[in-house]
Amino acid sequence: MPPKPGPPPPRRPSGRQLARRRVLALVLLVLVLGGLGWLAVAAIGGGSTKPKAVASSAGTSSLIYSTVTRTTNGEATVTVIAMAKPFHVVFPEGFTIRDMAARVGAVKTIAKRERHVTPLLSSRGYLAAVRRATPPQCLRRRKTALEGFLFPATYEFFRQTTNAQLVQDQFAAFCENWHRVDLAYARKKKLTPYDVLIIASMVEKETLSPDERPLVAAVIYNRLHARMALGIDATLRYGLKIPPTESIRQSQLDSHSPYNTRHRQGLPPTPIANPGLASMQAAAHPAKVDYLYFVRKPDKKHHFFTASYKAFKQYEAAHGYGQH
Repeated sequence: MPPKPGPPPPRRPSGRQLARRRVLALVLLVLVLGGLGWLAVAAIGGGSTKPKAVASSAGTSSLIYSTVTRTTNGEATVTVIAMAKPFHVVFPEGFTIRDMAARVGAVKTIAKRERHVTPLLSSRGYLAAVRRATPPQCLRRRKTALEGFLFPATYEFFRQTTNAQLVQDQFAAFCENWHRVDLAYARKKKLTPYDVLIIASMVEKETLSPDERPLVAAVIYNRLHARMALGIDATLRYGLKIPPTESIRQSQLDSHSPYNTRHRQGLPPTPIANPGLASMQAAAHPAKVDYLYFVRKPDKKHHFFTASYKAFKQYEAAHGYGQH
């Protein structure tokens, strides 16, 4: 009796079937990698405001990618890590705490509109974090106003970054820069480190041209030495919250505010802004000049400096500017 025939041998898949299987495998691989990327973002999406050395992807994606290459037994393995793209907040030199709070609020609005993400940072939360904070250790001082200590720079943050973390990052940047300021000359002039910070804030608010910072600092030093009122209107604007677009009224000039340096001798009680490193260094190392007066030139950027009250009044009359 002849043997029964066995099952037919399996057919080899056609080229079209192989192509479909490969496409399916590729789709599954992409889905798996995407899920792993999402998990990585969820794990690291918030907290640190420290810069990341990563390569940013194009477009408006909320992710950035970094490649890590490891070599084992002569074989290189490349790993792609998906991370949350940081937001940025820019604080220009001379911003006050209120200016910074407003900028935080503006950046939050942009993040919600363009990235559909709602950061934890907020204007009100930032102000509250500043009120709860204490001055950084690099300039030891009892609990005081924190104007001047919030270093102006560009900071990265993520959705889960807190207001307190941003404030601490600003303190860290302040200390990093403050350590670069040589206070030896200021100490010889009987000025404390906090005095130098106050002077730096006035220099920041009074100058637009970088080369004039040491000159304005010199006027402040010389007037303090001569026991003259400083006569810097930026301090009065700060104390009475007068917008820069408004003229100072006579009643405000006559006020008894401790920030009215037209009538009160000495420095104002606190810094009037948050200065950058250049103004800190100018405040610690003023120019070696005898100037006592300065007034803005018609270009509204530079100043006319003089040691002569007569020359100052003549220039003031010729151009119709108020006293500084």
